[in-house]
Amino acid sequence: MYLFYAPGLDLQDCFLNEEESRHCCKVLRLQKEGTIEVIDGKGNFYHAKITDANPKKTRFTILQTQHEFGKRNHYLHMVIAPTKNIERLEWFVEKATEIGIDEITPILCQRSERKTINHERLNKVITSAVKQSLKAYHPKLNSLTDLSTLINVPANAQKWMAHCMDTEKVPIKEALRPQQNYLILIGPEGDFSPQEIDFALKNQYQAITLGNSRLRTETAALEACFEVNFLNR
Repeated sequence: MYLFYAPGLDLQDCFLNEEESRHCCKVLRLQKEGTIEVIDGKGNFYHAKITDANPKKTRFTILQTQHEFGKRNHYLHMVIAPTKNIERLEWFVEKATEIGIDEITPILCQRSERKTINHERLNKVITSAVKQSLKAYHPKLNSLTDLSTLINVPANAQKWMAHCMDTEKVPIKEALRPQQNYLILIGPEGDFSPQEIDFALKNQYQAITLGNSRLRTETAALEACFEVNFLNR
């Protein structure tokens, strides 16, 4: 199966962007009349035929459409502080996409060691993982956002914060209810500050624990992602 990503697809004029066209024609060496599969990132999965194998703009016609392909019964928004080693964040983004996630927001915290991200690079990692795992929905990647700004934004979701302070917390498997919208905060390597934790709790977030092990930031985020998906399997 040759799967391509065509965001913002115009059904009246179907074509792949230059990067996808180059992969189609130069790498895979697909020709006119060849069949491909195309996703638009919005849940539509298309079976299509190439009408013009151009390495700059490959055109195609749609033969069959599957709407809401692989649609899930919940919505998961993971909020994570970027790791000092950016490769660890890229690893999380890739694996979370493969497992199942809808939205990712990198956050800037008081103890953050990394204060910048390459949004374009992370988005490409997501796209690659979407195609690898045969998904028709492309997770949304938000810009790097200050934690206090994010907490102040109303969210129609179960809102959770995972932190390491020795305070009262609910185990994640007991906290989550199935088929809901979930918003989960994961802090930086040095954890959230006491002030950040207090601010979140005063704004309707609840504290959760991911278990007795001390996890890396990206591992904790992936563990939360797994728990949500396992609950809603």
